[in-house]
Parts: sequence; C-alpha cells; structure tokens
Amino acid sequence: MRVLLIEDEPDLRDLVTAGLKAAGYAVDAVGDWPDAAILLDLADYDCVVLDRMLPSGDSLYALDRRRRAGWSGPVLCLTALHTLPDRVDGFHSGADDYLAKPFAMEELVVRVGSLARRAAHRLPVHLAHADLRMDEARREVHRGGILLTLTHKEYAVLRHLLVHRETVVTRTALVEHCWDEMADPVSNVVDAVMAGLRRKLGPPPLIHTVRGHGFLLGRPDPDDL
Repeated sequence: MRVLLIEDEPDLRDLVTAGLKAAGYAVDAVGDWPDAAILLDLADYDCVVLDRMLPSGDSLYALDRRRRAGWSGPVLCLTALHTLPDRVDGFHSGADDYLAKPFAMEELVVRVGSLARRAAHRLPVHLAHADLRMDEARREVHRGGILLTLTHKEYAVLRHLLVHRETVVTRTALVEHCWDEMADPVSNVVDAVMAGLRRKLGPPPLIHTVRGHGFLLGRPDPDDL
C-alpha cells in the first residue's frame, strides 16, 4: 500500500515515515500542501496522513476544495488541534479519521491500515485464491495451511496481485502501488521481489509471467497438480 504523508515538522515527518515503512507501507512525504497536491494529481494513494497547520495555512481548506472537486481518497488528520470543534471541523471538511498529537505509532499504523482497506473497493479483511489465504488484520499469509514468512514488499506485491487476481498486472502498476516515488520503474526491483515471492509460495506455481505485459495470479496448471 502507498501512503502520502503531509507534515511540515522534519523530525516528526521522518519519524512517521520510518514507522509506516517499518509496517510495510510505501511512503511519499512532503512538508506542505502545494507539494502534496502535485503528488495527488500524479498517483493514487491508499491513504493520506495530513497535518492541519502547514506553512500554507490550515490544510482543511485545501482538503475541502479537493473533496468538492470529486476526490475521494481516504484521509487521516494527524494534528495537535484536538478539541471537539477541531475534530468536527476535520470531519466536515472531508477527513475520514482524526488522530491527535501526541500519538502512539502503533495506533497510527492500525488506523492507516483500516482506512486503506475500507477504501480499496471495500475489500474484505481475508483475501483468498486457490489454496492461498491472506489475513489483512494479522498480516499473515498461508498456502496449503502453512504460514509463510514474507518481507514487507513481498506481502505488498502479493496483496496487489490478490486484489486483481486472474487479471494481468503490469510492472508499472506494481511500482505505483507498492513502492514510493523514489523507485525506478525500469529497474529489476519488481523481478527480484517476484522471484523471492514465487520461491516462498512454492509449487505448483500461482504467479505467471505474461510476456510483454506483466504478471497474472492465476490457477495452477492442472499438469502441476
């Protein structure tokens, strides 16, 4: 999943970025709304974490304008403005959740994950395909009843393939949804993660390469069963 963090205080921005990345999210982080607006026009984010008081002013005004223009991405306000009127203003302006500073990183990670899952076409917590099972709440993956140990990137790539199972997913789509803006779409990062993921999933193969197009999470070949 890909998260946009908008926070003007550098130390806190670095701390939140590190915490979200440690939880497996790809994170783009900026310090003010004008920079965020550019990224929002270029990419689809699973969640936006938004500080209110930015150098350009209260970000709720910009959020409200974007909502009125039809943008529907999930937003969590992370702010020191924590009174009841502050929270009500946040929800009226289009925030989906509101977390006051100071906060616990574990709670922020859980709230971001909850918003992202709700926004992803109302996907269920449990995703399944053939004998593959993914539990989003526990961040666990089983195949044939066996628990697999996946890296954060392997988990993110597999999740995207599960969401779009039996549909060809391009390398570009995987980079856009599973890596941050620093990733090089022409590098071999996708192939490297895919190789590790295939090895851990084991036989018979579920992830198939569609030459010139991308990857397909399909059914095992009957000859492999």
